Amino acid sequence: MNQLFKEIIQTIKKNDPSARCTMDIVLTNPGFWAIVYYRFSHFLYKNHLILLAKMVTMFSRFLTGVEIHPAAKIGKRLFIDHGMGLVIGETAIIGDDVKIFHGVTLGGTGKEHGKRHPNIENNVLLSAYSQVIGNITIGENSKIGANAVVLEDIPANCTAVGMPAKVVRYEGEKVEETEAEALMHGSHIAKEDPAHDQTV
Repeated sequence: MNQLFKEIIQTIKKNDPSARCTMDIVLTNPGFWAIVYYRFSHFLYKNHLILLAKMVTMFSRFLTGVEIHPAAKIGKRLFIDHGMGLVIGETAIIGDDVKIFHGVTLGGTGKEHGKRHPNIENNVLLSAYSQVIGNITIGENSKIGANAVVLEDIPANCTAVGMPAKVVRYEGEKVEETEAEALMHGSHIAKEDPAHDQTV
């Protein structure tokens, strides 16, 4: 338990400049308690204490404004900033070093059964009020802009914005609409090599 607390506190200190000390985090940071209660409820859920796990989740929601289903699978060093209105659904899978801001929803469409919530890979940033809906994947190192509505897979190393979300940057560089479509539908964009772009 001590190791868990240390990991959460170190993650908050690394990502939140307003977190002045450990006591400040423990007493006033809702993201800290949202993750602590999620880890506890997930432990209960895995041990088939499902009703108790859901009760812990409801208490956490009341206390922090964050609702994380106890069956969701979350990796290491999750950072929740503010958190109010954050919802993470039952079959969501989140990798390591993910950053999530307030108002984010990792939800289902209401039309699916089984795996129906998003997969968020390592080192993804989900900005405030972004909505990621359905059994889709946000690739590692990608960023989702504020208020974006994501309904399709987003490849790794991309920035996506808008409603519905479209890729606007790939590996830090702006992409045109046709390139963005190619990325989102699985095609590879060949980057120009300046050494081969010389007039003879």
